[in-house]
Amino acid sequence: MSVFPNELLNGALSDQAFGEAFGQKASHIKYDHIPGPPRDSFLLGHSPSFLKVMRNGGIVQDKLLEWSETYGPVYRINIFHFVLIGVTYPLFCGLLSANQIATHFLEFLWRLEVMFLCKTILISRYLRGLMGTFNERAEKLMEKLTEEADKKTEELSMLQLFNGVTLDVIAKVAFDVDLDLQKETSPFPKAIETCLKGMVYYIRDGLFSLNPKNRPFINEVREACRLLRATGAQWIHDRKTAIQNGDDVPKDILTQIIKTAGQDEELMVDNFVTFFIAGQETTANQLAFCVMELGRHPEIMEKVKKEVDDVIGMKMDIRYEDLGQLTYLSQVLKETLRLYSTVPGTSRDILEDMVIDGIRIPGGFTCMLSSYVAGRMEKFFKDPLIFDPDRFHPDAPKPYYCYYPFALGPRSCLGQNFAQMEAKVVMAKLLQRFDFTLVPGQSFDILDTATLRPKGGVLCSIRHRKHSQ
Repeated sequence: MSVFPNELLNGALSDQAFGEAFGQKASHIKYDHIPGPPRDSFLLGHSPSFLKVMRNGGIVQDKLLEWSETYGPVYRINIFHFVLIGVTYPLFCGLLSANQIATHFLEFLWRLEVMFLCKTILISRYLRGLMGTFNERAEKLMEKLTEEADKKTEELSMLQLFNGVTLDVIAKVAFDVDLDLQKETSPFPKAIETCLKGMVYYIRDGLFSLNPKNRPFINEVREACRLLRATGAQWIHDRKTAIQNGDDVPKDILTQIIKTAGQDEELMVDNFVTFFIAGQETTANQLAFCVMELGRHPEIMEKVKKEVDDVIGMKMDIRYEDLGQLTYLSQVLKETLRLYSTVPGTSRDILEDMVIDGIRIPGGFTCMLSSYVAGRMEKFFKDPLIFDPDRFHPDAPKPYYCYYPFALGPRSCLGQNFAQMEAKVVMAKLLQRFDFTLVPGQSFDILDTATLRPKGGVLCSIRHRKHSQ
């Protein structure tokens, strides 16, 4: 079952779900021996703590970081009478990387393979074939930036621009649709943000939909979901018609969705929306955070520019082989995901009894893992709030099981190579041709909408680079 976005569209928790929440009052008792913060409420558990953070514009992951540092690598969280176990214990994370453990709905962004995408589709040959699309769509962004640099524009939202190019890429690669969002305005980015924000409230506040004051926002979420689902339904219909007519159709993600869903139209649309969001949102956010940190660290920016100049030079088409030589750019992108894990958490349903860090945990619990939390812990990364790409130097010690921005194990994100290739192409072209400086006085806060994004949009002024002859 896909929790997102069908149940958001329907409004509130079902009577069955509510009954399950309140009908299992004794189920949490067997986990009460596990360390954790005092409950805010016997009924609501720790939900009020999360809601307070959200209302103040904070990041729930920072609260989990605080609890992890206070209560240790295994701690208990209560939401109503459900129990979640937060874990930052590396040996347990290593176990997840080696074993197939049942998934939980919170990791919906990482569920591509169980829904529709066979693991053979993202092989090296397939990725090589995408370089043309990556280059072509990134060039459209460069054309837009050239116009702005010519006009000496003093304030550009890099997040908005990156949203356009990543949507262009995923629409073309996955669905064979040309959007050209560098020239055309689109309701999709706002709809995606609204749907994700609605999902956050749906998950973290089971009573949110029952409060009449929230009705306008709920209606806004429903309209955003309808837009994305209607778009998916139309594109699916067009592709199915082409298949039935015997037309030559691409063997892309949309075709895979149709083939693997059988006659289940709702499942096809669910899968479309999930991939449409997961394939665009996280990469755009990573690129924006990357520009933000490079703008704050000019010495790192100069170093990565030199590498791009040495590897790419002035050529417009970046080859697949070039990406492997951009080692420092890879380090910069990895460090960006350590500090700003754009999908900060995942989860697993653990069916059997386990002992984690000496604590016995009865089976049937949900384990929460946060790459954001692990990436900001001093015991794993010295001076964790400092942006330092050398943490990922090829000769540096590997951060085993405490760095997992694409999740872990058999259910890790299949799109990670796709995303990082796309990010490298876009960043390499940007660094090759432009100088950018951050607009003074802007916010560097993080916005939590299930994924993490720069709150201020990363405002920059753009100028043409002057290359030495």
